[in-house]
Amino acid sequence: MKKITVQINGELYQREVRDGKTLLHFLREDAGLTGTKEGCGAGECGACTVFLNGRTVNSCLVLAVEADGGEVLTIEGETVNGELSEVQQAFARHHAVQCGFCTPGMIMTVKDLLQRNPKPTREEIIHGIESNFCRCTGYQQIIEAVLDVTGQLPEAEKEGLKYV
Repeated sequence: MKKITVQINGELYQREVRDGKTLLHFLREDAGLTGTKEGCGAGECGACTVFLNGRTVNSCLVLAVEADGGEVLTIEGETVNGELSEVQQAFARHHAVQCGFCTPGMIMTVKDLLQRNPKPTREEIIHGIESNFCRCTGYQQIIEAVLDVTGQLPEAEKEGLKYV
């Protein structure tokens, strides 16, 4: 057991954790933040993507003790004062959510992509989200949501969208 201190979504958490506990399980079990999902447990699907010290990581592959002294941003930290982030709103407008299981990790990956490249092309978006697996949407709505949030979605494609 080791005592760790981690800032998660701006709040300080101090807990004792066993050496082998993953950051994913720490977030869900110790911090009570269940938005981050476990899909594969092997770093292949991206469902558990969070930011650790400003970089995206698969939280199923990071030990909680590795986050000691660090800062974590989860999907819960994307909502500020009850308001969805721009990316979250775009996902809702474009129905880029089906079952919702991959959505937290996908949104965190898109956030990272847009921080590195504020106006990605369709091809750059496809490449940017390829580490995240979605079984439901076929990705088209996700790509449209990203193009919309960056102001690159053609007006014809916006018709009929319900804006949140």
